[in-house]
Amino acid sequence: MTGTVLWEPPADVRETTRIGDYLRWLSGRGHDFATYERLWEWSVTDLPGFWQSIWDYFEVISHDPPTAVLADASMPGAKWFPGATLNYAEHVLRMPGRDDEDTVVIAYSQSRQPIRLTARQLRDQVRRVRAGLKARGVGKGDRVAAYAPNIPETYVLMLATTSLGAIFSSCAPEFGSRSVIDRWSQIEPKVLVAVDGYMYGDKAISRTAEVAAITDAIPSIAHLVTIGYLDPSKDDFSDLYGEGPLAFEPVPFDHPLYVLYSSGTTGLPKPIVHGHGGILLEHLKILALHHDLGPEDRFFWFTTTGWMMWNFLVSAPAVGASIVMFDGNPGFPDMSALWNLVDEADISYFGTSAPFLMACRKAGLRPDKPSLKAIGSTGAPLPPEGFDWVYEAVGTQLQLQSLSGGTDVCTGFVGASPLHPVREGVIACRCLGARVEAFDPSGNPVVDQLGELVITAPMPSMPVGFWNDPDGKRYREAYFDVFPGVWRHGDWITIGEDGSCVITGRSDATLNRGGVRLGTAEFYSVVEALPEVVDSVVVHLEQDDNPNGELLLFVVLPDGVELGDELTAKIRRELRTALSPRHIPDEIHQVRAVPRTLSAKKLEVPVKRILTGTPVESAAAKGALANPDSLVAFEELAVVRRKERP
Repeated sequence: MTGTVLWEPPADVRETTRIGDYLRWLSGRGHDFATYERLWEWSVTDLPGFWQSIWDYFEVISHDPPTAVLADASMPGAKWFPGATLNYAEHVLRMPGRDDEDTVVIAYSQSRQPIRLTARQLRDQVRRVRAGLKARGVGKGDRVAAYAPNIPETYVLMLATTSLGAIFSSCAPEFGSRSVIDRWSQIEPKVLVAVDGYMYGDKAISRTAEVAAITDAIPSIAHLVTIGYLDPSKDDFSDLYGEGPLAFEPVPFDHPLYVLYSSGTTGLPKPIVHGHGGILLEHLKILALHHDLGPEDRFFWFTTTGWMMWNFLVSAPAVGASIVMFDGNPGFPDMSALWNLVDEADISYFGTSAPFLMACRKAGLRPDKPSLKAIGSTGAPLPPEGFDWVYEAVGTQLQLQSLSGGTDVCTGFVGASPLHPVREGVIACRCLGARVEAFDPSGNPVVDQLGELVITAPMPSMPVGFWNDPDGKRYREAYFDVFPGVWRHGDWITIGEDGSCVITGRSDATLNRGGVRLGTAEFYSVVEALPEVVDSVVVHLEQDDNPNGELLLFVVLPDGVELGDELTAKIRRELRTALSPRHIPDEIHQVRAVPRTLSAKKLEVPVKRILTGTPVESAAAKGALANPDSLVAFEELAVVRRKERP
């Protein structure tokens, strides 16, 4: 695939990187691979051989040995490492290559002073919180929820919870009470740990009312613990500390580790259950072999606890790396805020989103960080000019790693490795163990053509299921209803002959602003609860110069009612209260009708395509619409917007 080469691997890359060491290790066991492409082909055709090698190379601690690697390779329902028992938290806290007094967590916040934890301190805090949870009756299979930001307490709570074999779930405090209740009412947590509020830039935001609404609405919550994040006098997190040994409950490979949530376009957010073993193996593989992280690294990713990149970030100590946390407004006091952490925290790997990089470019920033060895970009496709800006303004020796994956697998399945050059606008490779292909509408694989991103062989980090989905019906419908036996992810992708990839965008309608992701169904539940609103549709448009993109809401009102300033303000106020400030629409327009299919489903994607310049006849099959004339209003708006914004 074409693209100007911006960076080449050094000549000694196989001698200086973790993937090079892994290749030498494989060679000693009879597996020699001259190129990454041959290694990848082996990793997706000999699944038992590859994943056993990951297990052995990283010396996974197994309390009971597996009887096989892959007992059943069918999708859905693949059975990985049956008989094995292990614990994810044990591997994170093993922190290979680190001494007790090494700093392994550095946490920055706009709500308080920085916090540093050594390996010994992290283990000790997990030990004490584990004892406190146990004293409150938390055990294997119970759920513990955190309404808390990207701070050490959330991390300690997650590790303590999972060390017991209990199940963790987090929501960022930017989420309004409705969003949180929709998620946690499904999993019924026993313990809730919540902040009293937080600072976003120089603005204090209380969460007291939201916490009260959550606890009132979810009767399973037996214990509420408050982190006094805004007001330290309200803090009782230390009451959670107890005394007891640091121990790890051995659980089956597919025992639930944590529950993440989809941004689906219909119904409640889907509670995606990830397992101890699958997440452990996947994160060991990608963090070490693809991101080249180890004991000499400090790993940063700008994320909230409502995005799977938080779960990704906090696995890094399992490969020996330290993590750098940040909570607050990334643009306060200006767009240099996060870049300044590179020097302050000695960050070696800087992870962020494509919209953030493009916003920095638009702002004319030149951070100049020659100490960085890599930058990670995800969340949206990074255009070629974003690649160029990194090498012009940040550094010429670093590797820019553009990757894509999802909450559904809690990883990236296309990305980069130290063995690959960087070419502008191009994702370098398909990740090891991820059999990613592009399918045409008939389900045939295509190369150098746009197609649906699919995964045609199982991965250990695919969900063990959805919560409260005993027969697997919701799980199958989410990923396997279009191509039976094949995972359809919802992205448009072009895969080149050399295995490189270009992702054009989502083929669904996820809303993503500033790292907070919400499904459109949640949006509609708020807007359409207003008596003045008959129907609505919302779309999110990415913008190169704005990390938040542009959120457009369209409402259908009763006959004779016009959208005025008062109703516009009311809609925005309701969305701020129920969901988050980041989901207040940039524009609200009145339309006569919302496009719907013959089965009455809203059509966000065609609306988005029309507004971004796709002709109506190409954006939607009118024969599939119950009201094809409804598209005219969006076509007219697109024309107006093009004239206003040439």
